Amino acid sequence: MLALTFLLAGFAAAVCANPTARSMRVHETKAEVPPAFQLIGPAAPDTVLNLRIALVRGDLAGLEKVLMDVSTPSSPLYGQHLTKEEANAFMAPKPESASAVNAWLKENNITVTKTSSAGDWLSFSVPVSKANDLLEAEFSVFNHTDSGKTIIRTLTYSIPSDLQGHLDFVHPTVVFARPFKGPAFNVIPHKDKRTPADNLTSDAVPASCQSEITPACLQALYDIPSIPARISSNQLAVSGFNRMFANEQDLQIFLSNFRTDMDSSTTFSTQLLDGGENPQVLSESGIKASIDIQYTVGIATGVPTTFISVGDDNSDGINGFLDIIDFLLEENNPPQVLTTSYGFDETEIGGALGNNLCSAYMALGAVGTSILFASGDGGVAGGELAPCTTFVPTFPSGCPFVTSVGGTTGIAPEVGAGFSSGGFSSIFARPDYQVGPVGEYLNDIGSLNVGRYNRNGRGYPDIALHAINTLISTQGVIGQVSGTSCATPVMASIIALLNDQRAAQGKGPLGFLNPFLYTTGAAALTDITIGNNPGCNSNGFPARQGWDAVTGLGTPNFKALQAVLGLV
Repeated sequence: MLALTFLLAGFAAAVCANPTARSMRVHETKAEVPPAFQLIGPAAPDTVLNLRIALVRGDLAGLEKVLMDVSTPSSPLYGQHLTKEEANAFMAPKPESASAVNAWLKENNITVTKTSSAGDWLSFSVPVSKANDLLEAEFSVFNHTDSGKTIIRTLTYSIPSDLQGHLDFVHPTVVFARPFKGPAFNVIPHKDKRTPADNLTSDAVPASCQSEITPACLQALYDIPSIPARISSNQLAVSGFNRMFANEQDLQIFLSNFRTDMDSSTTFSTQLLDGGENPQVLSESGIKASIDIQYTVGIATGVPTTFISVGDDNSDGINGFLDIIDFLLEENNPPQVLTTSYGFDETEIGGALGNNLCSAYMALGAVGTSILFASGDGGVAGGELAPCTTFVPTFPSGCPFVTSVGGTTGIAPEVGAGFSSGGFSSIFARPDYQVGPVGEYLNDIGSLNVGRYNRNGRGYPDIALHAINTLISTQGVIGQVSGTSCATPVMASIIALLNDQRAAQGKGPLGFLNPFLYTTGAAALTDITIGNNPGCNSNGFPARQGWDAVTGLGTPNFKALQAVLGLV
């Protein structure tokens, strides 16, 4: 009897010490190691992984309906944006989802931290050995061959089958995102106090704009005013990654040369995230940060501008892209405009994370932020340097809740830039606001490139601006850069200036732009009908009348946008 009691006690102890056996199901998988990476070998069992769990969000369909209601000019709810708390209510997981996932983690003796006020993200740290057991995974070390940087990922993982529908995904696991790269910088002879275009209110574009683009060129091309903004609460934010720092001295050089009508000491504020920095050492100035800051401060005259520097101290697996959007969703007063000159190929992000980020952009749009992303500089090849057959869509441009900005070149006529990434998402379906314009384009091009892209996908870009031979100052040197990174901050500046005028009339910010751009706003855009975006051993897509997959709906005209918004 004593022996039997001892055995039963031992059995009970064993049951308490070991997790309950659960039926597991493969949740995400990657068929092969991406070409940009090389498998090194299994990760050391005692290496600690910082993992995150995304819970299934509670009411994304409801959030999308609200977003479209507050963003569509014909809606009676137009401009009535949500508060942070109201947006969180849509993003929050259902109580049963949170309970189910937390119970699973607790029985595996894992302590989690809720990392968002909506409760849709959890984080925890475990050694590789435990992560492998928990997720039936094989975490390994992979090397990014171009940069030499290593990451720990798995090609597949599983979760308990009863958590399907509650647990969205575990991250970072199967996402292989490449480190960001900066654009090329071409030094030109420095000429102090370059002469700005005469008479900035004239429609005539200076002849010099054929070879180099300055703020004066853009003001003349797109009728952008130089009159300072007046409303201090109207904010414009610039995303900064990859240790690309924005330098005040470079900005001063830029303003002294190209905005002589402005105080050259005009500057910007800074927010730091994930151990981010913004040292004011001239030799550490970054090209993309220079473009973004100089063509926001230097175009959105008088609009308070903030540089958000995202550091390397993150575990989000995508260079801080996840952390910056979560950071902004936690703010009580997020910026009215956010411009980002970075992005990925959709193949790097995948469907689960891509959809999660896209719904986060939806939430930020619902609280009144206009979100703009550069479409990319690889034509239909996205960021692919390797040969490709199927066209490569870019992310986040394929997300239907952001505004994607492509590139143009030339003056009278302005034509689509060959590098302007455009096409159709393989993850996201075509939104209702695009059905007419994109459908007409597809009918027009017929069988061109058939089988190389998703004809049912969200089309991008939405709009385009000049993106070649843009002058900036970086590390104290004036030079030229090209890319859709040059176009995006200019469009963001135009929206910020329009928001300033709306605020002066007691109106709210424009918020999510696309429903406006594809309806009443289309009349304020200049159609670009020449150009194409080659890639993947093809000529890519052609520019056409109406929306096209090179320049979107066309280029903006500030005065015309003022008119359709009732600001004049």
